[in-house]
Amino acid sequence: MTQVLCVAGARPNFMKIAPVMAALAETGITAQLLHTGQHYDAAMSDSFFADLGIPRPDHHLEVGSGSHAVQTAEVMKRFEPVLESVQPRAILVVGDVNSTLACALVAAKRGVRVIHVEAGLRSYDRGMPEEINRVLTDQISDLLFITEKSALANLVREGIDPARVEFVGNVMIDTLYRNLEHAVPASRTLGTKLPQYAVLTLHRPSNVDDPATLAGLLDAIGEINRSLPVVMPLHPRTRGNIEKFGLTARLDGLHILPPVGYLEMLGLMRDAKLVLTDSGGIQEETTALGVPCLTLRENTERPITLDEGTNTLVGADPAAIRAAFNDVMTHGGKAGRIPEYWDGRAAMRIAYTLKGWLPQRKGASAMSGIKAPAKSVTT
Repeated sequence: MTQVLCVAGARPNFMKIAPVMAALAETGITAQLLHTGQHYDAAMSDSFFADLGIPRPDHHLEVGSGSHAVQTAEVMKRFEPVLESVQPRAILVVGDVNSTLACALVAAKRGVRVIHVEAGLRSYDRGMPEEINRVLTDQISDLLFITEKSALANLVREGIDPARVEFVGNVMIDTLYRNLEHAVPASRTLGTKLPQYAVLTLHRPSNVDDPATLAGLLDAIGEINRSLPVVMPLHPRTRGNIEKFGLTARLDGLHILPPVGYLEMLGLMRDAKLVLTDSGGIQEETTALGVPCLTLRENTERPITLDEGTNTLVGADPAAIRAAFNDVMTHGGKAGRIPEYWDGRAAMRIAYTLKGWLPQRKGASAMSGIKAPAKSVTT
């Protein structure tokens, strides 16, 4: 019998599901993997499975693109027959993408227990679709694994019983440590050696869907590029909007790359002078790598990267971006430190908890699990 049906659907999920699948196998928990197909670009999906050694999915829903409503509904419709066929003791979802909420909803309505990895993160910006996914998934989850202690306060504030919550650390950092020595050198990805450079990623609707905002960001990046070369793996949606808004000329002089695989991106970040991003996961990865990060957003659901890490919020204002960049170039940026439990053992803590929790009846607390060994894996 399959004990856990694990769900992944989009690029941020893959780095999180990889160590979980490995830890479940190591502890003897039978699991199957379902890929919803939410990310339909091969460079943003298939290559990650190869890079991270993720097993071939047992089920593939091939959902593809669509509006948030269409995509969520399509995942729900296609996931239910698989759930009925597999009949797992629980499903495990990660992160905050549409697939996360869609599969959690189906399972909860069918009385199948839901495990949420990376629970409790909050930006308190309901304009972000991911925030809606986070809040609703947590409300219907039976077991919630958190990456930082502030997440527990968020969950308790929303009425969730702390007995359902377990602090295990960050599975994405497990993946980073496991693959750091295999990261592709930046010079190989770029085809040239840059003594220093910045990495830019940009994909949030708040940044790329408004022509004026996107133009202002690209102008600020263009100014930075005159002092420090900027490398930009260009998200397909961002590329489409740049072309639609007639902003292609603003990319002149930047080192533009197509979407890159995990090991290429890891190498680019590791060797960078700084990273500019609107991605949540990259805020965490740069903290683990000790690389200064300027986040092009007004808020973050990962406050530990601000309080303990290398992250600084700068928003989308060009003047603020330029000022923060100049500060990094003058003073070196925030040094930060590695947060608690970001030690390469988060997935094993999850697996050992599940080892004791899965045989329990619905409603059992996280505390009924078997504790993982304390040994850590660090850089």
